Amino acid sequence: MSGGGEGESLEYTPTWIVAVVCSVIVAISLAAERLLHYLGQVLNNKNQKPLYEALQKIKEELMLLGFISLLLTVSQNTISKFCVPASLVDNLLPCKRPHEEATNSSSSTSHHISGGSFRRLLEETASAHLGYCAHKKKVPLLSVEALHHLHIFIFVLAIVHVTFCVLTVVFGGAKIRQWKRWEDSIAKENYDTEQVLKSKSKRKVTSVHQHTFIKEHFLGFGKDSALLGWLHSFVKQFYASVTKSDYATMRLGFIMTHCRGNPKFNFHKYMIRALEDDFKKVVGISWYLWVFVVIFLLLNVNGWHTYFWIAFIPFFLLLAVGTKLEHVITQLAHEVAEKHVAIEGDLVVQPSDEHFWFRRPQIVLFLIHFILFQNSFEIAFFFWILVQYSFNSCIMGHIRYIVPRLVIGVFIQVLCSYSTLPLYAIVTQMGTSYKKAIFEERMQVGIVNWAQKVKKKKGLKAAIVGSGAGSGPGSGSTPGQPSSDTGSTSVGIQLERLVHKASNPEQNDGSK
Repeated sequence: MSGGGEGESLEYTPTWIVAVVCSVIVAISLAAERLLHYLGQVLNNKNQKPLYEALQKIKEELMLLGFISLLLTVSQNTISKFCVPASLVDNLLPCKRPHEEATNSSSSTSHHISGGSFRRLLEETASAHLGYCAHKKKVPLLSVEALHHLHIFIFVLAIVHVTFCVLTVVFGGAKIRQWKRWEDSIAKENYDTEQVLKSKSKRKVTSVHQHTFIKEHFLGFGKDSALLGWLHSFVKQFYASVTKSDYATMRLGFIMTHCRGNPKFNFHKYMIRALEDDFKKVVGISWYLWVFVVIFLLLNVNGWHTYFWIAFIPFFLLLAVGTKLEHVITQLAHEVAEKHVAIEGDLVVQPSDEHFWFRRPQIVLFLIHFILFQNSFEIAFFFWILVQYSFNSCIMGHIRYIVPRLVIGVFIQVLCSYSTLPLYAIVTQMGTSYKKAIFEERMQVGIVNWAQKVKKKKGLKAAIVGSGAGSGPGSGSTPGQPSSDTGSTSVGIQLERLVHKASNPEQNDGSK
């Protein structure tokens, strides 16, 4: 088609233009691929497997975007040939249509279709396709230009979401790494010979209420104290989400519950590994999040100001999550204060899933994932409208709705990075179970491989015993006398169960 609404086709385009554009696109694509590959090598060399897996997740998202792009590009001509009555495209519009030409009140539907609104739609697609629908006295279901804009929006949404997740984990991780000095200080006090001798000489029975952790969180008994506890938890997330006494107490509670035989356990290092494991789950866009995208796009109707109201969803959710995590710490303090009057030595709290919503700490990670995605959606939609349609576009909305959305978006990003995510990293360790990050990377691989070999050996032995069952009692082991590898097999089963429990914390019943 020459001289049509879409311009010259490839048949009449100079070859040097095609070659230059193709070269630029290929060069940019290869540079991006090499950059991701190099980043993956760096993470592998630094033994950062969780972050490497998160990078793989990002690559999967980019591959999905590429498939979506290909699908939209290939099917755009087909989609633009879907013709519908004009009345169907006059409802649920993000913007009001421009003023149309005056028409006779007795005009037929065909006259309405030939009006200014339909002529504007005709100009958005190729003349052949428009002619296809015009002959049927209908309009295209979705124009080529609208498909192109939708394509760009999906791409911007994915990029902004990944970027925001990375920024959140980077800043939150920087906050958590500041706690390393607390870990080093505790290790020096507990394992340095001179310090240990001094602490043992000073070890005595003290009132529970003299401990700093109890002073900060225990607000008395009764209903009033419960209300004050929630208010204290709500406020504390803004100025001192985790103090040194919080860290030291929860660290000791975790070690005494899960690592009693290893008092030198590096809790801070374990917490970082666990956070990196969870990061690879947050960085992806799950199917249910795409469902939310469709719902939000559906509700973007002129006059509803939908994107202003839904901006408060992640805002209130974030405050609720932060308050709940702080309240878990308060509950730990109240449990000790209500059960003991005085204790000898250090104060020890008891981790339990009872403190979390529906006894599932994993719900907190799901909510953080949704909060980050929803906030990314808000910011991505703003920038997409700004670039695609300009700030004064009707779809952007009034300035009084835009400014609060941006302020809320920035507030969510900052609070989630510096308060909620660090709270999540430490407080979710106060559940009944522990995460598989408790094992070092090499130990995880070694235990899993060894357990699989033991299981395979046990299955082989069972097959041999079964096949030789008819050979008489002399062919098996002496009754009451266990075989030489029974002990190793039972140990292998126990280790396999341990690895399975670590890999599936939701099935962990807390037994050690």
